[in-house]
Amino acid sequence: MQSKKSGKLHWLWLSAFIFGIDQLVKWWVIQDFSLYQQVQVLPFFSLTLAYNTGAAFSFLGDASGWQRWFLSGVAIIVSIMLVGWLKQLRSGENWQACSLSLILGGALGNLIDRLLNGHVTDFLLFYYKNWYFPAFNLADTAITVGAAMLILDMFRSNPSYEGSSNDK
Repeated sequence: MQSKKSGKLHWLWLSAFIFGIDQLVKWWVIQDFSLYQQVQVLPFFSLTLAYNTGAAFSFLGDASGWQRWFLSGVAIIVSIMLVGWLKQLRSGENWQACSLSLILGGALGNLIDRLLNGHVTDFLLFYYKNWYFPAFNLADTAITVGAAMLILDMFRSNPSYEGSSNDK
């Protein structure tokens, strides 16, 4: 039986797994690819090496360098909040635990890049003809999937919240 004090902290294994895989693949891409080199995997998908000094979609990428520390600070604060949220989860809230752990693992993967290198390493590139989606990485994917799971969770039926105290 899980301790009431620890909530769903045992889900941190998923965060550690996401962090590890993300860092391993980034290391491989940095070792084997030249900057912006593309290796086509599918007609609409390539592996590449790109660096992003900003946030999602290169937001703040052209700033003078302060964004590195600002975005790192945001990632640290959000990570602490996510661990606290995981600690507060109750039995049966595994969907939320999974989603929070995905977000946490992704946030930490990009945080370590930003702190050590001043940028995030991206390597997944989707495109159609001459239209290219901004390159991203596994950490970004985990954050996106985790956030989508949290949004879906808002629409899921939860019997403990249905009805009111006036129902008989």
